[in-house]
Amino acid sequence: MVKLFIRNLPQEATEHESRSLFKQYGKVLEYDIIKNYGFVHTEDKTVAEDAIHNLHYYKLHGVNINIEANKSKSKASTKLHVGNISPTCTNQELRVKFEKYGPVIECDIVKDYEWSDDAVETIRGLDNTEFQGKIMHVQLSTSRLQTCGCYQCKKEGH
Repeated sequence: MVKLFIRNLPQEATEHESRSLFKQYGKVLEYDIIKNYGFVHTEDKTVAEDAIHNLHYYKLHGVNINIEANKSKSKASTKLHVGNISPTCTNQELRVKFEKYGPVIECDIVKDYEWSDDAVETIRGLDNTEFQGKIMHVQLSTSRLQTCGCYQCKKEGH
């Protein structure tokens, strides 16, 4: 099984519609959408590579979607952006709140999860919930450091 990470899904995209995009390249085992992000579990590496090759920057409802292999099995982490936290909240208090959903590597302004599945569960469990008198907002961080160049060709500079 290979997991793909989808970014920049337009709000108009339905689960059926976007799942169908991936099914044309092979068996889709699982599909999760959270706001404008998603995860697709494909049957094998060939299906995943075909989907990436054909759907990376595919225009869906006028928006170019972004497809990449999920790196959750490596030491790479998944970051969460948490907004609208009480100014009196400490890192430790926030860490305790988030660790119910999985191991937290770092807890500061960006929450750094070891596994992307834990991050997804955290979003489902904590987004738009009350914490210390404020409704907090939890979403996947959009600042991703790409260290290996272009995803498709691995070259730098374009």
